Amino acid sequence: MLAILVKDGKGPIENLYLGETPEPELKYGQVMVKIKAFGLNRMDILQRKGNYPVPPGASNVLGVEFSGIVSALGEGISKFKVNDEVFGIAGGGAYAEYIAVHETHLFPKPSHLSWIDAASIPEVFLTAYQALVVYGEMKEGENVLVHASASGVGIAAIQLARVRGAKAVISTASTKEKLDWLVNIPHGATNGVNYKTQNFAEEVKRITGNKGADVIIDFVGQSHWSRNIESMAVDGRMTMLALLSGTKVSEFDLSALLYKRLRIQGSTLRSRTVEYQAELIKRFADEFLGLITGQDGQGPIKTYIHKVYSWKKIQDAHRDMEGNQTIGKLVAVVD
Repeated sequence: MLAILVKDGKGPIENLYLGETPEPELKYGQVMVKIKAFGLNRMDILQRKGNYPVPPGASNVLGVEFSGIVSALGEGISKFKVNDEVFGIAGGGAYAEYIAVHETHLFPKPSHLSWIDAASIPEVFLTAYQALVVYGEMKEGENVLVHASASGVGIAAIQLARVRGAKAVISTASTKEKLDWLVNIPHGATNGVNYKTQNFAEEVKRITGNKGADVIIDFVGQSHWSRNIESMAVDGRMTMLALLSGTKVSEFDLSALLYKRLRIQGSTLRSRTVEYQAELIKRFADEFLGLITGQDGQGPIKTYIHKVYSWKKIQDAHRDMEGNQTIGKLVAVVD
């Protein structure tokens, strides 16, 4: 089959190319999907550069979310049949014509979602759901702070928080364009803060009447650490999903953790067990999946696509993703 491969196994954008690789083999409980579209995620950049090893047994081909048509069934399949339209998540292998994926990791594709919309949902919404609901335990009336909020996960988290009844949903981003967009979409952020020109900890306290954020979702790490702690309410929870600014904090007063009774949870989704992922997928599907539509749909939660590429233009897609100027998801179609 054809797939997007990386020359020499890792390297710069220029090492991405469309080439031949063996079609995956079905294992017990797996379904073969002929891929129509796949979503791009920042982990794809890390893996391409050799900094994000795939989970044991997963494909070395990039990509973790996709939409497509069931083309074959392994043993033990009960939920799907050949020609069903689906979308889903995997440990790898989505930048390809075919992917073998656990039945538990697939969603039936509703007719109101396009192939592109469906491919943009699994990774970002499951990550946001895990950070906000499973770990963050967000409750109605609480205040939420979302960093890197113009990313796919950030946009998903903002909408999930609003639909769950958050009082304030405060988004941080680096440009006025991103912040204006985030507060103007349906069920968007209630407030936007430019972390480059404003002290977001002071803004959080001002917006929440000095209560602080009950839940924080952070991708940034080192540069935001002290202000995150300052921003957190008593009994606050923070989920850390990435460390974009660095991994080491040189000096930190631990007293706030004690006296505010703070809880800080690190999280990755890709490395979790198949069983954990399956349960997370089921919970998310039961609570939220029926509320999601495309950008022009009527659902209270929408998936926003920044740009769609032919997979033959995958270098352009990675270049745009690394440029960090996008708002919403990047999706490639297998054409």
